[in-house]
Amino acid sequence: MTEALLGFLAVFVLALLRVPLAFAMGSVGYVGLGLMRGWHASNASAAQVIYETGFAYTLSVVPLFILMGNFVARAGLAHELFRAAQAFVGHVRGGLAHATVLACAGFGAICGSSIATAATMSKVAYPSMQRLGYADYLSVGVIAAGGTLGIMIPPSTIMVIYGIVTETSIGKLFAAGVLPGLLCATLLMAGVAWVTARDPAAGPRAERIGWPDRMRALRAIWGVALLVVIVLGGIYGGVFTATEGAGIGASGAFCFALARRALSPRVLFDVLVESGRTTAMLFTILIAAMMFASFVNFTTMPADLKDFILHLGLPPIAIVGAMMVIYVVLGTIMEELSMVLLTIPVFFPIVVQLGFDPVWFGVLIVLVVQIGLISPPVGMNLFVLNTLLKHVTLTQIFRGVWLFVAALVVALAIVLEFQPLALLLPSYMK
Repeated sequence: MTEALLGFLAVFVLALLRVPLAFAMGSVGYVGLGLMRGWHASNASAAQVIYETGFAYTLSVVPLFILMGNFVARAGLAHELFRAAQAFVGHVRGGLAHATVLACAGFGAICGSSIATAATMSKVAYPSMQRLGYADYLSVGVIAAGGTLGIMIPPSTIMVIYGIVTETSIGKLFAAGVLPGLLCATLLMAGVAWVTARDPAAGPRAERIGWPDRMRALRAIWGVALLVVIVLGGIYGGVFTATEGAGIGASGAFCFALARRALSPRVLFDVLVESGRTTAMLFTILIAAMMFASFVNFTTMPADLKDFILHLGLPPIAIVGAMMVIYVVLGTIMEELSMVLLTIPVFFPIVVQLGFDPVWFGVLIVLVVQIGLISPPVGMNLFVLNTLLKHVTLTQIFRGVWLFVAALVVALAIVLEFQPLALLLPSYMK
């Protein structure tokens, strides 16, 4: 127990010294295992983790979904999603903000990345809201929050990594994310309605669009709908695995981008480099976290902590609720993926011992990651928007996201209390 606590302390100290968390976790895990089991065992463990992660077939789903999202973004399908949503809800108060949430949900169904969703929508939705006179705090707040739907509505890179680390069915995780994802979108739109009710000038109404134009806008998103039906329908129906679905999705997105003449040799090169860079970052964090997990699992901390919690006599749901509070607090000071991978070796065995479904817990994990992505001061989506929208200050961004953070906390509480919301659709899968 002492060795594990010292290991966690060392990781946090290195993080405070601005050492990248992947290197902090990897080095502490390597050194800790070396001091406890010997350097030969530590070297062998590190080599095995690197080899198995690099050659794991199931992990190939990560770069494929990332590649699919990048092709979709280049093909301009995000613009069509936003135009279709705007055609139906743009005329209501705060309509373009509502349309942004709906477009983020649609784009999330073919992307799988929160940061990519937020970055894409900052280019698609923000100019339209700015032209109509939307308040910057509402515009950037709804884009940052809507971007988090990219990791809840399947496919989701976070779900894939969680599924691999905990050996949970990725297909069932994807199915579990659908209803909570729709719940999150609904609550974010409720947040928009609240803001515009209190400050109507923050979200003016756009011009009402007639039904013929609405139908044309709806028909324009057939490419997105086809990709979603083929990829997710095939996975849910058991026609192919998540990895095969990711490959089919990436191929389909590539064909759409080619058909729209959006892929010059230079653009294709940029897409491949960007996808490779993102994949390398995720794999580096994953390898480091697994090295640290090997060290933690060798100590007595997981067993000791599990015994301590189980002997407290608290209701099991209260214990999971306490974990969620810890995650929400950690999300304000740590990078979200690293936070999850750092704590899963400790929390996951307790959740299983308490008798909870790992799929349900995976949805809770994604929800706390969503909250962390837009929680000041280190939410990644906030800094992505601050980088892309240079004239918008961090103060405006922070002001705009707090209500949406609260909306996602409400979603977390609902899923925590009503487990069938996450487990209904997976129950129909084989």
